[in-house]
Amino acid sequence: MNDIKVVVFDCDGVLFNTEKVNRMYYNQILNHFGMQDITPGQFAYAQMHTVDKALANIFEDIERLEAVQEYRSKMDYLPFIKYMQIEPCLKLLLKWLKPKYKTAIATNRSDTMDHVLAEHDLEEDFNLVVTALDVANPKPHPEPLLKILEYFKIAPRNAIYVGDSKLDETAAMAAGIPLIAYDNKSLSADFHITSLKEIETILENID
Repeated sequence: MNDIKVVVFDCDGVLFNTEKVNRMYYNQILNHFGMQDITPGQFAYAQMHTVDKALANIFEDIERLEAVQEYRSKMDYLPFIKYMQIEPCLKLLLKWLKPKYKTAIATNRSDTMDHVLAEHDLEEDFNLVVTALDVANPKPHPEPLLKILEYFKIAPRNAIYVGDSKLDETAAMAAGIPLIAYDNKSLSADFHITSLKEIETILENID
């Protein structure tokens, strides 16, 4: 792990604090169908999984789930994006990384990712973005990370992944990529951080 070429990031909980916006998003769907706000358990699941899996976890009735998906497909996500809070030090970190490292995103977000990057002026800061739409098997399957390795033609030891959830831990372990756990001490990881700024020190010490 002394030749890192690519730094890979999860999106929700790493690049952005998305708790507020995701609660708003799922609550609008639930309330539209006459249901109470999302429960803590449902929300914890939704924060890690794809929106399709999150909705299937909430709406167990197949016919109702189809109606929910139809409603969701017509929702405009753009008003929600402004409530996403970019993580402190992210833009400074990306500027620091740019001369030496390639950067990528591996996220279980789907059709919202392009809008998110555009809204926060991050479109030019990542060399590759892999969403749930780009793979047959999203996280916790390692396919998103393996796709990134293949794209850059590097070995797992040449990448490092910054994640914050058990799904990230599982995917990184299966792909053989070292993990930096962001603000989650419960994860089994090579490094634990509470600020993205700490990534600079990690890379300086292992490269």
